[in-house]
Amino acid sequence: MKTKAAVAIAAGKPLEVMEVDLDGPRDGEVMVEIKATGICHTDEFTLSGADPEGIFPAILGHEGAGIVVDVGPGVTSRKKGDHVIPLYTPECRQCPSCLSRKTNLCTAIRATQGQGLMPDGTSRFSVNGEKLFHYMGCSTFSNFTVLPEIAVAKVNPDAPFDKICYIGCGVTTGVGAVINTAKVEPGATAIVFGLGGIGLNVIQGLRLIGADMIIGVDVNNDKKAWGERFGMTHFVNPNEVGGDIVQYLVNMTKRGADQIGGADYTFDCTGSVKVMRQAFESAHRGWGQSIIIGVAGAGQEIATRPFQLVTGRVWKGTAFGGARGRTDVPKIVDWYMAGKIEIDPMITHKLELEEINKGFDLMREGKSIRSVVVY
Repeated sequence: MKTKAAVAIAAGKPLEVMEVDLDGPRDGEVMVEIKATGICHTDEFTLSGADPEGIFPAILGHEGAGIVVDVGPGVTSRKKGDHVIPLYTPECRQCPSCLSRKTNLCTAIRATQGQGLMPDGTSRFSVNGEKLFHYMGCSTFSNFTVLPEIAVAKVNPDAPFDKICYIGCGVTTGVGAVINTAKVEPGATAIVFGLGGIGLNVIQGLRLIGADMIIGVDVNNDKKAWGERFGMTHFVNPNEVGGDIVQYLVNMTKRGADQIGGADYTFDCTGSVKVMRQAFESAHRGWGQSIIIGVAGAGQEIATRPFQLVTGRVWKGTAFGGARGRTDVPKIVDWYMAGKIEIDPMITHKLELEEINKGFDLMREGKSIRSVVVY
C-alpha cells in the first residue's frame, strides 16, 4: 500500500515528505495508522548525524499514537481497532531481561531494531524499489507503519491521539525516571537540569510523588514560568550565578541541621557531559542519586573525581524512564485521563506533516516544548 511519510534522506538534510510503499504486517506484526506524532530531540539527534546508530535513508519518529488497522499471522494480543502507542522499548515478557524484573530493556528485537529493520531482518518501507530503514522500531513520521505486536501498548480509546502521543517518549521518560529509576520518596529534595520536554515531565513526576524542594536549572529564563507551571519551587540560571554552579546548588539545599547540602536526587535532561558531572556532584554525599536521561553525542565520556563516588553518591542511567511499555504506558494514559498528570500545556504547536521541518526548527530554537504532527 501507499503511505505518506517524512523521509530522512541523509544526515543533516531536511526531511522530505513523499509517498512511499509499505508492505503489510508479517508474522507477529501489526499495521498501525498513526494519528499523531511528537517531534523529539532524539529524532534531531539522529537527523544531525551525531547518532552512532543512525542509518539513512530512514523514516524517523518514535513518539506516536494511532489505531491498529491490520494484524499479521500469529498475533494474539492486539486486534483491528485497538488504540495503541508504539513502543521503541518493547516488552516481550519472555527474554531474560524481561523475566529478570530488574530492567525494562527488553532484548527480544534489539539487534534488528538497531539495524533499522524488522525482526526478520527486512524492511516494510520502500520508495521506487529502494529500501527505507525503520527507526527505533517505530517510524511514526509515516501515516501508516508496521511494528511487532510486542512493541505496541493498547490504551484507553477515549484518550486524544494528539496528546497521548507524547506519552510514547517524553512524558514516560521524565515521569518514569522519577518513579521507576530513582524511586523518589515524598519530601525529597531534587534538582532538574534542563527544562525542556523531558525536564518538565521530571518536574511533574516529582510533584506527583510529593517531593519538597524542586530546583530547576536552565540557561533560558523563559523556562522559569514553565517549570513553575508543573511544580518547580526554585529556578536557577547558571549564567547568572557568578560562580561554581555546583557549590551554589549545594548551598541552596542546606536545610536545618544538614549543613552538608546537596539534593537527594538530581536529573540530567540535557545530554551535555559537562552538565552530567554538575548534576552528579550536586547530589548529597552519602545517599544522593543522579539520574542521566539526556543522550550525549557519539564518543563523549563522563568524568568525575573518584572521591565523589567513594563518598556514597550513585550515578544511574535510565531509558524510557524504566517503564515496561505494554504494562506501564496504559497506566500513564489513565493518569492523564484522570488529571493526575498534565500534557495539554506542553503541546505548544500542532502541525501538518508538510510542516514537519518547521517543528524541528522550533525545537532547535527553543521555541516549543513539544510540536505534534497530526495526520
